[in-house]
Amino acid sequence: MLKQRLQQKLLQKLSPQQIQMIKLLEIPTMQLEQRIKAEIEENPALEEGAIEEELRTEPLEEDVSTDPRDKDKDEFTLEDYIQDDETPSYKLNAQNYSKDDKREEIPFSVGLSFHDYLEDQLGLRSLDERQRMLALYLLGNIDDDGYLRRRLENIVDDIAFALSIKTDEPELIGILRIIQEFDPPGVGARNLQECLILQLEAKEHNTPSVMLAHRILKEFFDEFTRKHYDKIINRLNIEDQQLKEALDEILKLNPKPGSAYADPQNKGFGHIIPDFILENNEGDLELSLNAKNVPELRVSKTYNDMLQSYHQSRNNQTKGQKEALTFVKQKLDSARWFIDAIKQRQNTLLVTMNAIVNYQQEYFLSGDETKLRPMILKDIADITGLDVSTISRVANSKYVQTNFGIMSLKYFFSEGMQTESGEEVSTREIKKILQDCIDSEEKRHPVTDDRLAEILQEKGYHIARRTVAKYREQLNIPVARMRKEL
Repeated sequence: MLKQRLQQKLLQKLSPQQIQMIKLLEIPTMQLEQRIKAEIEENPALEEGAIEEELRTEPLEEDVSTDPRDKDKDEFTLEDYIQDDETPSYKLNAQNYSKDDKREEIPFSVGLSFHDYLEDQLGLRSLDERQRMLALYLLGNIDDDGYLRRRLENIVDDIAFALSIKTDEPELIGILRIIQEFDPPGVGARNLQECLILQLEAKEHNTPSVMLAHRILKEFFDEFTRKHYDKIINRLNIEDQQLKEALDEILKLNPKPGSAYADPQNKGFGHIIPDFILENNEGDLELSLNAKNVPELRVSKTYNDMLQSYHQSRNNQTKGQKEALTFVKQKLDSARWFIDAIKQRQNTLLVTMNAIVNYQQEYFLSGDETKLRPMILKDIADITGLDVSTISRVANSKYVQTNFGIMSLKYFFSEGMQTESGEEVSTREIKKILQDCIDSEEKRHPVTDDRLAEILQEKGYHIARRTVAKYREQLNIPVARMRKEL
């Protein structure tokens, strides 16, 4: 049975302008330039360039009316659209560029790809048509690192379906041996062990250290990867120096032979453009936005004039002219909203970064990591009066250029803990102590996590061994056994 009823609900929804502001706040400076150019292409009422002159702010003579009923008939007031003094300049006070600066793009040249390089070498081999088709199929399964990671038994089935050629593993192994003779040495390997052995076999001089390295990789690969050097010495009955020379030969090999020849476009090359520039001027920290490549924006004067023209003839408008008037109004509104959103973005970035600089002033003056104070998103949110989610969006994918390098804003946020004296310190300081201890350790006898925990406790930091292990993993430092060297 159908029923009708009235229901009141209180909902909170984001306006299109708020959504636009949030999206602009998240993107870094490098993407902001692309976003602005895309908006200029979509909105003809938005133009690139500085404002040349003040638009009229007084109402036209036709707009002056003493009858309030006339105002009710109008869909809008013209002053809302031509009052340009409300249009803010979003550039703020960034003075890190000049009009003489040139924005130049350097063309990027891409050479021969890795797979093209392998196929060129295949053309130099005397193969029949069947062998060439099988070799090309195997080459197509080699990844950018130079490995054939798909099992040959599966490739046999793939070839039967794709090429309608019946083959078997021994035949494919024979083709693979030909490919493994290609340059770079180690290409076509099915695992790391085979890759390293192929590179050793390609060496022209079989010195005692090379021969020993070959035997270690072939017979004691598991012990080698786990750094059980004592077992290798005892089983091969060799001296420490002999093992060290063999390991030196292995460490010269490339675990990813195809990486040097891979397509540069697929490597994710890129450079970081800082969003902020922080300069230390004799103890005074000066912060500015990096707006060098961000174009200035203005509302199109042509569209403003068009709006006035349509408004003057509003009493005798056709249906097409009314639709054109609506279109112009929408584009002008969109342009003003976008410029406003850009200004709000820049202002929010500056307010947030200023709060971070003031909070971590001692660190920015010295560059010493141990001077970093414990700081979480809520600390900056309380200082700026902004929401925690807003601070999170500002810190995400943003960078600041300082006198000691370009750093991510996330770097300055860290948890804290108390020492024996009750002083609150940043976990960044503890990680710095761990890093220094590991850098200065004796590589033949690396410091264990238990010993690291004891060292920290001696310095007044009561940290459990599992916490030390967590911090060590965050620093991408392997366990003591894997750091062992001869």
